[in-house]
Amino acid sequence: MSKNSITKSNKPNKTHLIVGSGVLAAVATALQYLEIPSPVSFIALDFSDLPALLGAFAYGPVAGVLIELVKNIIHLAVSKSGYVGELSNFILGAVFTLTAGLIYQKGKTKKSAILGGVIGAAVMAIVSYPSNLFVVYPFYYNFMPKEAVLAVYQELFNVKSIEMAILIYNVPFTFIKGLISVVICALIYKPLRPFLKGRNK
Repeated sequence: MSKNSITKSNKPNKTHLIVGSGVLAAVATALQYLEIPSPVSFIALDFSDLPALLGAFAYGPVAGVLIELVKNIIHLAVSKSGYVGELSNFILGAVFTLTAGLIYQKGKTKKSAILGGVIGAAVMAIVSYPSNLFVVYPFYYNFMPKEAVLAVYQELFNVKSIEMAILIYNVPFTFIKGLISVVICALIYKPLRPFLKGRNK
């Protein structure tokens, strides 16, 4: 993505907006199945927020949120978390893409896109703390005792509580996950822009 690859322009026509958002939602759904294990066994890295971030920049922040919503609704069919995982994924992904998209709209430049992405990743990481602590983990405790969850973290870190474990592992992990999407977006947005915008150049 060069300095002028994201510039002020007219909105894409409705057809390209719908088709582009649909394709991005499909790609996001597929990427949600491709997980990379992390040192904490029940936490994995995926890149399903990347298409939503592209959509937020190309079509606006609402499109990014809708892409997040669609991918998680589809993923409900194979949910292994009683839909709690999908709810958390949607909340975090929506915060990420909405923040990034809103900041990008202020200037529609490469700088505002990267700034929006970084701030969006930071906000997502911050929100991940209460999301995990009060939504996701209490559900998991129905299947895995809290002490057993903590023990998994203690194999890696000297932590005394779940709160500390989430703070020193989950929050940075979520931030880095967001940054990876921002970097990839910066690399691929320019060649994808003609398709996303429905223009020849």
